[in-house]
This record gives sequence, structure tokens and C-alpha cells, in this order.
Amino acid sequence: MKKTDFFYDLPSELIAQNPLDRRTASRLMHVLSGSREFEEFRFEQINKLLRPDDLLVLNNTRVIPARLFGRKMSGARVEMLLERIIEPCLALVQLRANRSPSIGSKIIFEPDIQAKIESRKDRFYQLRFESDLETILENYGDIPLPPYIKRPNNFQDRERYQTVYANEPGAVAAPTAGLHFDNNLLKKLTNLGVRQAKITLHVAAGTFLPIDECQLESGKLHSERIFVDGAVCKKVEETRKRGGRVIAVGTTVVRALESASVNGNLKPFFGETDIFIRPGSKFNVVDAMITNFHLPESSLLMLVSAFSGIDTILAAYQFAVEKKFRFFSYGDAMFLERTK
Repeated sequence: MKKTDFFYDLPSELIAQNPLDRRTASRLMHVLSGSREFEEFRFEQINKLLRPDDLLVLNNTRVIPARLFGRKMSGARVEMLLERIIEPCLALVQLRANRSPSIGSKIIFEPDIQAKIESRKDRFYQLRFESDLETILENYGDIPLPPYIKRPNNFQDRERYQTVYANEPGAVAAPTAGLHFDNNLLKKLTNLGVRQAKITLHVAAGTFLPIDECQLESGKLHSERIFVDGAVCKKVEETRKRGGRVIAVGTTVVRALESASVNGNLKPFFGETDIFIRPGSKFNVVDAMITNFHLPESSLLMLVSAFSGIDTILAAYQFAVEKKFRFFSYGDAMFLERTK
């Protein structure tokens, strides 16, 4: 398997730069594995693809204002993107600067806010702040929009780059498949007999990093924290007994559920996962998936290719380009369903 197996051409004008006025107004493509016939819907019509007794599994992580701008002691600009908070004043981060900052040097973010670089491993630095980092981010941080959104973030992003059910702070990127739901649609689906469960996976900055050959060989990705509790496991078991389907809202939910699967059985899981789901991987929990469109040669494109088949996915992406679907975080969605 090579990265180039997952390449496709995408005109830049199809990369969504802003959310639509209504969350549910986005388009939805129905993709059945092994098929080259694709149906088009509006996302608010997703009830046509769901059934009573299905279980929607949602990721309730909340995006934090994880980007800070500062300067080296020399005055050179530095951009910090949080990977995760290790301790109240210690963080793992990515740093962008003209020249890589040196270990032991300091970065000034505000006149009274400084951080010292304690160590570096690969792309990530450990920064120690002089006060509580969560408070600093809340007061001075920016919502970290993905790099393919070529504009500064704005007040609207604070609300629209979150799902309506986000209540567990910790992510540096949104679980974007969930951005298409509003409260009215979720209530409508509940009234139709579609159940809901929530896991937590705090999306890390590593999700934006390109795949390298070492990862392809090792079968390991960047690590992310996941929380799958006993209530979720019980709802999945009850769904199976009713003959319903477990439908993951987003690749983050797929990663969480499949990481928590032990010998085909879903168990409570609280901790780190570095699972790399790619063609050849087995799916023990997820029956169908709602997902956005993903970058060429990315780990997420490999995940959906593992689920639906690479030929089906690449054909669906070609169809989406021809039909001018909107791509990536603020773009349109797919409903991936596998034949039995």
C-alpha cells in the first residue's frame, strides 16, 4: 500500500471556506460499498437513510481555542498549536517559526505570559507556562481552523466549528461529521426511533499532519485520548439485539469504537489509542458511517477506504468533484453503508 493509492485531484474552489447558513442545508451523498451508483440528498433528509432502532454514536468533544501567537526573545513571530495539555502549566504543542526554536529558549505570548521550551520530539515541543494554560487559552487563544481554510477565524467560528452537543473540552479540531446536525434534526430522529449514544475522542493536532512511510509500515498513527463508557457499550449491545445498526457520526467515533473492541466485543475504554484503520482492517462495531470528505493521501481517506473499499471511495470522490460538492471541514457529507 502506498500513499499515492489514495490521491485524487480536487479543484481548490471546492474547498469550503465558510459554513452554510443552516447546518442541515449541506448535501449528503449515499454510498453503498461495491456500487458506482450514488444518491444525493440534503442532510436534513438523512431520516430517509436511517431506520427505527438504529443507534447514532456521536463524539461530544468540544474544540478549545488552541492556537496562540507569540514571539521569540529575538522578536521573530511564532505560532503555537496545542496538541494536548499534560499538566496545568505543561503542554505538548506544534510550533511554526522561520527557524526552529531552541531547547531552553522562551516564547513571549503576551507581556505577562511566557513559556519555556523544555524538550522536543519529532514535530512536537513541550512548553512550560508560568500559569494555568487553560485560562490563558480561554482569554487569548484562537479557534484553530484547519490550514486549508484560507481566512482568519471569526466570531461565527466559535459557534459553527462546534457540534451542537459538544460539552467535553479538549479537542483542537472539530469532529466535522457532526457539524451537520442541529437540535431540531436530532429531536426528529429521536421521534423516529433512532437512538443516540455519546463517546469522547479529543481530536489532536496530529490529525492534520501528513502520513509518512514509517506510519504505513508500523500501522500506528498519532495518539488521541478516547472515552467509551459502559452506557455506550450497553446501548450497542441493545441495538444488536433489536436488529438495529450502529452508525458512527464521523471517523473519530469509528476510531474510538474500534479501539474499544476486544475480540469483537465492545468494552469500556479510557485512555490513548494509536490505531491506524486502513484497507485490510476489520470493523467489529460500526455498521454504517456519516463522514465528510477527506484530504488526498490522508489517514482519514484510508479509513473510509477500509470501510467502503478504495475503488468505491475514489469513484464517489470523482462523482463529488463532478457534482461540485463542498469538501472538508465546512463541506458536505457522505453516508457510507456496507452490504452484508
